[in-house]
Amino acid sequence: MPSLDLFRDAIARHAPRDGTFECRLPGVKLIRCSTPTLPMPVIYEPTVCFVAQGRKRAMLGTSVYYYDPTCYLMASVGLPVMGSVIEATAAQPYLSLQLDLDAAVLGELALQYPRPAAEHRAAAGLSLGAMTPGLLDATTRLVCLLDSPEDAGALGPLALREILYRLLRGPDGGVLQAMTLNDSRQGQIARAILWIRTHFREACRIEEIAGIAGMSRSSFHAHFKAVTAMSPLDFRTQLRMQEARRLMVSDGLDAAEAGFNVGYESPSQFSRDYSRLFGLPPATDAQRLRLAEGRSCGTP
Repeated sequence: MPSLDLFRDAIARHAPRDGTFECRLPGVKLIRCSTPTLPMPVIYEPTVCFVAQGRKRAMLGTSVYYYDPTCYLMASVGLPVMGSVIEATAAQPYLSLQLDLDAAVLGELALQYPRPAAEHRAAAGLSLGAMTPGLLDATTRLVCLLDSPEDAGALGPLALREILYRLLRGPDGGVLQAMTLNDSRQGQIARAILWIRTHFREACRIEEIAGIAGMSRSSFHAHFKAVTAMSPLDFRTQLRMQEARRLMVSDGLDAAEAGFNVGYESPSQFSRDYSRLFGLPPATDAQRLRLAEGRSCGTP
């Protein structure tokens, strides 16, 4: 049986219904979805997603990424993304394996198996990579360990380490290596992203955030856009809108309350920004999402 079939069947066994399933191994999740889904905003933490069946789309700013069993999606920093399953049926559901990128293990591997010095620039925080036979074999063995719980504790970390090693040695390995270096452009932008994510409700000046990254305003703006595909202020707006959407759909706040909660003083400005991003006025969009709630199948 081809390895892709083994990979698909192993995920299907341990994700028997739609949803996201935590595994015995830390940072490992399985996702199943039997229908296409609406685009949903979510923060993609540093993670990699391997698809066994189906297809998904991720939108970061104006950039669009499609991924399926031929490729994996990797996020090297926390990014606000619109994600949707676009190919899935009850007979052939979307099935995927999501792994958190463990910075400690990556750092250890980067020291043991250093890559050539990379250019001193920031790379895109979201990227696609070709699925190789070695990666497919390693991911399949990882999921199949769930069939043997008595072995998973001992062998699981080794399988995870192999996957990270193969990613680090692959074409996108330079981005992963940069994650482990505080003084890399990737590390500097990651610090700024973390600050914005923590303070997105507040008014802030670009110079202040650039100072946190340790860059000049012009250099920071260019490198930030290279990583996130958007400006720092657009990034903050995305975070505000995602949180406002959650507050309206999950907590039942009205549009004015949600806008105020995420830092808007003007309800009309909040409504304009929301409609520009999501294509519908806040109340209309929230009602649509409440009706569709339960059809969202995980994150990456």
